[in-house]
Amino acid sequence: MDTQEKLDILSADAQYDLSCACGTKNPLEHRKRNATGDGWLYPMSTASGGSGIILKTLLGNRCANDCKYCPLRAQQDFHPVALSPYEMASFFFEFQLKRPLIGIFLSSAVMGNADKTMDMLVATAEILRKHYRYKGYIHLKIIPGASRASIDAALCYASAVSLNIEAPGVKHFSKLTDRKDYQKDIIDPLVYIGKQTSKNGRYKRVHTSSQFIVGASDEVDKEILFYGSRMYSELNMGRLYFSAYQSGLGDPSIPGEQRRETLVQQPWVQPSLFGEELQVTNEVAKESLIREHRLYQADWLLRKYSFSYEDLIFEKSGNLSMEKDPKLVWAEHHQDYFPISVKQGTKEQLLRVPGIGPAFADRIVAGRKHAVLSNLEDLHLPSHCLQKAEGYLHI
Repeated sequence: MDTQEKLDILSADAQYDLSCACGTKNPLEHRKRNATGDGWLYPMSTASGGSGIILKTLLGNRCANDCKYCPLRAQQDFHPVALSPYEMASFFFEFQLKRPLIGIFLSSAVMGNADKTMDMLVATAEILRKHYRYKGYIHLKIIPGASRASIDAALCYASAVSLNIEAPGVKHFSKLTDRKDYQKDIIDPLVYIGKQTSKNGRYKRVHTSSQFIVGASDEVDKEILFYGSRMYSELNMGRLYFSAYQSGLGDPSIPGEQRRETLVQQPWVQPSLFGEELQVTNEVAKESLIREHRLYQADWLLRKYSFSYEDLIFEKSGNLSMEKDPKLVWAEHHQDYFPISVKQGTKEQLLRVPGIGPAFADRIVAGRKHAVLSNLEDLHLPSHCLQKAEGYLHI
């Protein structure tokens, strides 16, 4: 196979790794199938707010680990494919000269062991930086169990790195794998990365992200978001992602090639961040994707809306409501907090109002300095936002 044929396979196998800020309009746009036919190209929003297209792929797909949710797990029956660092770097550099790309997201199955795989990922980045003088965006995946030396090498060349936490706690993690050690392979490297990329760290310019596999164990949303909130506050985490486990992908009774086809043919959706429709016919898949969607909404409340973990309201099961977004649930449980005055309410207060996000809150605070507000229509909010907000605001 030539490099492009290998990329067709490896990029399909990279689809579940979401920790590259894919999505130019909202954090779920990575669920929209690429329409160009170039399966390795993905829309992306950068940490600084820019957007563009990245090349996203694995270096190799034959994995030594045994993650039960993963179709690429060890001892599965499918044809292995791999690219050398030079092959990957040269293809990407030549390709981005022909079509504008803002960068590359590079991950890999564990080929042999963690540090051997990290050496190949870092070598690709080093070739791009030193040989090709490439100054664009490079996101490198940190392989679980990687040494500190390998992590430092990745941080030296990368614009962003990610290491997936996978599950909230050792109890749930142990149900996903028998070969990886939660503390040694996941938590300790995450702590080290957090220190190195903190505002006083050597690599403070490097953005960090991680990902939970939702539903592969019997974890509940309360556990996921508790761990997530601590990752933001204690590990300098830039962004968290949530990937709904697709039933059967790690089932050893399903042949490897069939599992890989399941990965490629999974239901793809593009819900709005606080929307309610998910165009999925499979009810089990729909439920898992709604759960993923609610976790993204709660995560946005933590990152963008000044909510704390303690503000989040869960069902008795420990999960978020499947019927209502978590911000609306909070508002309905805190009627004494409302209504908020559009003339005097602070940005933080306005952010608690259903239908009002950071952009609209800023617009209200800035606009009332220059115009008289006599009714809610003077806010010039979109009708669907005003409909949600009007019961929680007053002039």
